Amino acid sequence: MTPRLPAAVAAFAAAALILTGCMAKPVLAAEDDSLQVLTTTGLLRDMVEQVGGTHVDVASLVPDGADPHTYEPTLRDARNAVYADVAFSNYALLEEHNIIKTLDANLGPDAVSVSLAEEAVKYAAEIIPLVENVNLDTLWLGMRAHGAGERFGATRSSNVLVSMTDAEGPGDVFAYLTGTFGDTDVYFDSTDGFDSSDGYRHDTMSLPADAHTHMSWAFSEPGIYRLTFSSRIQVDDVSRPHDLATSTFTFAVGVDPAEAGRSDAVVLDDGHADITVDLDREALVIRHDPAGGDDHTQRTLGADDVVIDVPPRALSEVPAGAAFGFLGRPGRQIYQLPQAVLGKHVHGEIDPHLWQNARNGMAYVQLIRDTLIGVDPANARVYRDNAAAYLTELAEVDTYVRTTIADIPPSRRYLVTSHDAFGYLAEAYDIEIAGFVSPNPATEPSLADRRKLTETLRTLGIPAVFLEPNHAARASALTELAAEQDVEVCLIYGDAFDDTVTSYTQLLRFNADSLHRCLAG
Repeated sequence: MTPRLPAAVAAFAAAALILTGCMAKPVLAAEDDSLQVLTTTGLLRDMVEQVGGTHVDVASLVPDGADPHTYEPTLRDARNAVYADVAFSNYALLEEHNIIKTLDANLGPDAVSVSLAEEAVKYAAEIIPLVENVNLDTLWLGMRAHGAGERFGATRSSNVLVSMTDAEGPGDVFAYLTGTFGDTDVYFDSTDGFDSSDGYRHDTMSLPADAHTHMSWAFSEPGIYRLTFSSRIQVDDVSRPHDLATSTFTFAVGVDPAEAGRSDAVVLDDGHADITVDLDREALVIRHDPAGGDDHTQRTLGADDVVIDVPPRALSEVPAGAAFGFLGRPGRQIYQLPQAVLGKHVHGEIDPHLWQNARNGMAYVQLIRDTLIGVDPANARVYRDNAAAYLTELAEVDTYVRTTIADIPPSRRYLVTSHDAFGYLAEAYDIEIAGFVSPNPATEPSLADRRKLTETLRTLGIPAVFLEPNHAARASALTELAAEQDVEVCLIYGDAFDDTVTSYTQLLRFNADSLHRCLAG
């Protein structure tokens, strides 16, 4: 059976790269009477345009249709940052780190830079923790930088560097990240040794301070492995990195963890764990949450106190495709702890998608208003009047979204999406997140994963699932499950505009209408 996709979805998937690669973006000017404003995303650009009106020129770093989690800035983006009087980012680690580094490195010394997600709480924005409850049948192992690194003078542009400096074991070790479209970034690879002369450059990954990322860990042979990591912090691109800590972690791959000879060690075999650089303690440790969902409940364990279990059921095959050639020939057996969430997914401890609650969007608008007034007081009245009108419109939209979704019977008010980005929508408007598709990026989703979501769709009688247009190219698992269960696939907008939805208020109304049309019956 063919899934009943909206007519636009297939076109979105085919044209995504063309759209993001060819779309011309506005250019800020060095000599202009208007206030020059740069935002990270199109959504923030629209908010600034509504408040600033004709007194501001606004450009966004991330083009419409692109993903702010993965977009790589261009020279034009850097040029725009140079000429900006004001810059607005969402932050809370929403944007790809290179977007933030490009912004911060090129802004002039007198430019004003505002991180909306963090500072909007002063205007009564409500934040919720980012709880990732991805159920894998093995341990979910990521990498983390814990703490802001203030004692070192770190900023949001700083890099925490983690290097694999040694690997002892019966086979080869790989740690890599699979991107949105199936490309891979290999961070650690033991096959070519470890070169201290260049600072282990080919076996080093970087994270922003106070951030976390998902990874896949693959081992070519069963047995006991001991992997040694060193950590450093680099405050800026010209500073010498500051050494932090070195630790060795033990992995039991396809064998009884008791073979590690550590009878007093904690065996990590489920939930969510991170190899963590603790910036405050200058230590390299494990943070582990057995429940697998909440960063705030993680316990801290020393490297000598744990054995990381890669059980026999973690045995899988190298998938076909050039992107996975570093693992060996297709079909070769490897033991793997899979990446829990597909795509380059670096984040912090709060959910950064605040704008899905219209009242949080209103807090953003107030912060934008006061920032523009502070930089350009001569036009303060215009900014206040524009903001007042926009806040009235957003209050009306909030009421519209609330009443539209309330008209969906509670028994059908369940949301299944391709991306876990709608926690604020669910909390603000009384929707339950029933599931999201996060396939094992190195293979097809497991039968257990598919069975779990299939059972959810069937048991709850969910009539539709939702995907974001800019993620349509990687929504095959979602559309296949929808076809099997004869449910509709509908659109929902997360953090990017396109030719259909070109403003924040349109995004909110479209999502409410789509939910009502597809779920109300």
